[in-house]
Amino acid sequence: MATDQSKRWNATRLPDLTGRTAVVTGANSGIGLTAADALTRAGAHVVFAVRDLDRGRTAAATLTGSTEVRRLDLADLSSVREFADAWQGRPLDLLINNAGVMMLPQRRTRDGFEMQFGTNHLGHFALTNLLLPYVTDRVVTVSSGAHRWGGATIRFDDLNLDTDYTPRGAYAQSKLANLLFTLELQRRLTQAGSRVRALAAHPGYAATNLQSHAGSRAARAAMRFSNRFFAQDDRAGALPTLYAATADLAGASYVGPDGIAEMRGGPTLVGRTAAASDPEVARRLWTVSEELTKVTFPAVPAAL
Repeated sequence: MATDQSKRWNATRLPDLTGRTAVVTGANSGIGLTAADALTRAGAHVVFAVRDLDRGRTAAATLTGSTEVRRLDLADLSSVREFADAWQGRPLDLLINNAGVMMLPQRRTRDGFEMQFGTNHLGHFALTNLLLPYVTDRVVTVSSGAHRWGGATIRFDDLNLDTDYTPRGAYAQSKLANLLFTLELQRRLTQAGSRVRALAAHPGYAATNLQSHAGSRAARAAMRFSNRFFAQDDRAGALPTLYAATADLAGASYVGPDGIAEMRGGPTLVGRTAAASDPEVARRLWTVSEELTKVTFPAVPAAL
């Protein structure tokens, strides 16, 4: 039986967010910009955390709500620290770890990490832990159905995939890491007695510029074709993120589209692979991530 479209959750059902502050990484385009737009329309003040300030300012100027733009390069841990240091104790209701890179040719971050793992996981890992003392509500990290690709695992013996690099495999590992990060972050928050929640979301197959950076011309052409004829638009793709950011959901929940193969549709709770649900692997990844970034889990306020 088909889902009644009128009953699906959508951005018009966002609660009143007046007085609340959100940081959205990669808010200058795609589902990041769409999510930022919806949040400002609901009354939130949204901080665009972007690598290119000019592009960020241009994007922010298209919105009618309250915004500001700050520089953040997730592929450079010194930039991540600068962003966090500049926060200066200001309360942060919502952190949306949205930015990412996808299926790139083999390259490294400024700190020497494989670019997709370094940007999609390690950059957000460091940012979250540095900002966590100021977060009052929740952290939402955008993952992907790609965490299922090829039986993805975390290659602890070769995180940079030096011996077996493929753009697809590297992307899958980074998206799996996003889910394991969320799982362990929630465990630590619960153990600390914090009321902050960590959740994850994925947009299904949404047409954004993320797919335009694939390494080969053939791959880019195939993605353009799929975006045109099969993908949902960025507004629909942003709904799982917005739902995870505002609905009353349990910590470590994972939200995605309710359609076939989670490719499109309204937001709902979805499943994940066994590899993305393994608490021991999540703890090991956390420990390794702390060693690589030199950023550790901070003291966080306990719930009253």
